[in-house]
Amino acid sequence: MSRWEALSADERRGYAKICPDFVLELRSQSDSLAEVRRKMDEYMANGARLGLLIDPQNRRVHIYRPEQPVEILEEPTAVSADPVLPGFTLDLSVIW
Repeated sequence: MSRWEALSADERRGYAKICPDFVLELRSQSDSLAEVRRKMDEYMANGARLGLLIDPQNRRVHIYRPEQPVEILEEPTAVSADPVLPGFTLDLSVIW
């Protein structure tokens, strides 16, 4: 049973207190890298299956997966969200 299906009808109508499977954070110039890393760690601790932290200032993408070290890509042109979102690839050319 999915996490969504496990919620009661009342929980589904209001703010659902579940974590999405996939999260994407785009670091703004006002965000500290430590701050957005903590946020990503929290998502992963709460059940996210894939997290992408895009850091335009350093031209890096931090890839978060459960129980794995964070993978950091330097200036990638695209990032895949497989297998969590099969077939989804994020084109980063507009960000860099």
